[in-house]
Amino acid sequence: MLNEKFKEIIDFAIEREKEAVQFYNDLQNMVKFEPYKEVLIEFEDMEKSHIRVLHEIQKGEFSAEKLPKIESLAYADYIVEKEPNPDMNFQDIITIAMKREDKAQKLYLELANKSSDESVRNLFLRLANEEAKHKLHFEKIFDDEVLKEN
Repeated sequence: MLNEKFKEIIDFAIEREKEAVQFYNDLQNMVKFEPYKEVLIEFEDMEKSHIRVLHEIQKGEFSAEKLPKIESLAYADYIVEKEPNPDMNFQDIITIAMKREDKAQKLYLELANKSSDESVRNLFLRLANEEAKHKLHFEKIFDDEVLKEN
């Protein structure tokens, strides 16, 4: 069974993911161009999948397998953060998503580095890994669809 500290961390992570779901839902209501709404629905669904994974972890339904190293195209390190607005274009939406995943990954890595409890540290590393996967997804979209068009 998970200890109390572990449960608190999972609850914290679930709340962060719920905030992300709400963020993408709010953006759907903000943008005017219908295809952008469909993209934002996909992003919202990605965050909902994080919540499902966290609930599995909460139930003890995860393995302690070694996490694969996730590559990064590092676009999130160099692009300027955008503010959500009704006139966002596709590049703005991808940039916002990429920066959010980058911040979440860095938060979990920082928390992992500060944890002295091995199971808690591994949990944070697992969460950082999930965020890295999504960041890479957005970086690839940025590379394939934004940079190639410009």
